Amino acid sequence: MRTQVAIVGAGPAGLLLGQLLSRAGIDNIIIERSSAAHVLSRIRAGVLEEGTVALLDEAGCGGRLHADGLIHNGIEIAFGGQCHRIDLKQHSGRSVTVYGQTEMTRDLMEARAALGRTTIYEAANAELHDLGTIAPYVTFSRGDAGERIDAEFIAGCDGSHGVSRRSVPASALSLFERVYPFGWLGILADVPPAGDELIYARHARGFALCSMRSLTRSRYYIQASASDTAEAWSDDAFWDELRRRLPGDAAGRVVTGPSLEKSIAQLRSFVVEPMRFGRLFLCGDAAHIVPPTGAKGLNLAASDVHYLFEALRDYFDSRSELALDTYSARALARVWKAERFSWWMTSALHNFPEQGAFGERLQVAELDYLTRSDAAASVLAENYVGLPY
Repeated sequence: MRTQVAIVGAGPAGLLLGQLLSRAGIDNIIIERSSAAHVLSRIRAGVLEEGTVALLDEAGCGGRLHADGLIHNGIEIAFGGQCHRIDLKQHSGRSVTVYGQTEMTRDLMEARAALGRTTIYEAANAELHDLGTIAPYVTFSRGDAGERIDAEFIAGCDGSHGVSRRSVPASALSLFERVYPFGWLGILADVPPAGDELIYARHARGFALCSMRSLTRSRYYIQASASDTAEAWSDDAFWDELRRRLPGDAAGRVVTGPSLEKSIAQLRSFVVEPMRFGRLFLCGDAAHIVPPTGAKGLNLAASDVHYLFEALRDYFDSRSELALDTYSARALARVWKAERFSWWMTSALHNFPEQGAFGERLQVAELDYLTRSDAAASVLAENYVGLPY
């Protein structure tokens, strides 16, 4: 097989890039190691920046999002037994849209199928070759047969554990990482959300987040120890602990129900530089990870796609390599700002084993300042709704 752009990974980043390229007349093939059903079963983020929504519109996939997505103009910050609303619209002029990543992935899959573009699922043993030349290619197997895709460029959209980043010589990359000493225990349930907007709570027992996927499906999280397991928590134990960490009014609005999914995610910050090696371009989690506190993971993947799509479009339109040469620098400038914001949100709202009483007082002072200062609220709002591309 031969194509202009081979895309490794059929998650939101790979599918979005493929859809944008296809609508621009640029041929592409996506390979994915998992099945389509497994890709759709992943429970992930659901807060979309306006830039991400605009990209989905450009890709022709915004119809259901605009019909079913929930526009949020603010968030709640809870501490000291009270909730304090940060008006995102007032302080930034923009909003966010709550729309589950699974639904976004489904929309992109259906749009790709409608265009008749090729996606190869259950592609095993993928390897990337000749990345430093003008003729890179991908090999993989389906069943007992080995296959090959020749391309002009390869986009690595296959996540933190995918083959793309591993294909780059370690000497060519610089890695930056911080691992946090806790995780998030999350539960998904078909119950109405505890509030009209997300509630971020700092509590002496640990962080909590009340989020949602729709008006009838809620996603809740509590801070858990790094050694904890989802199996150690019954649904009742989770609901009890969640309510302990919320102010009384918010706790009283929590409707409990059986979990549809329960899991623990460890938190870390990670960036690799550069995001290009020869004809391979890294996108999304293949290049960076953020703690989910700032709702930036999926949105950063979308901004990477924006920069890479522009660069590839320019190249195939005019054979100019300028945007390709500046892709990594442009993407990383936004990545590091989002890393900073996600680190700050995490630091302000979580319990750290080493922080002690002094650190706790600083957190409370930080949040008190945030909720009393228009300037501080504007900084949070500007970053939360997403910095411009």
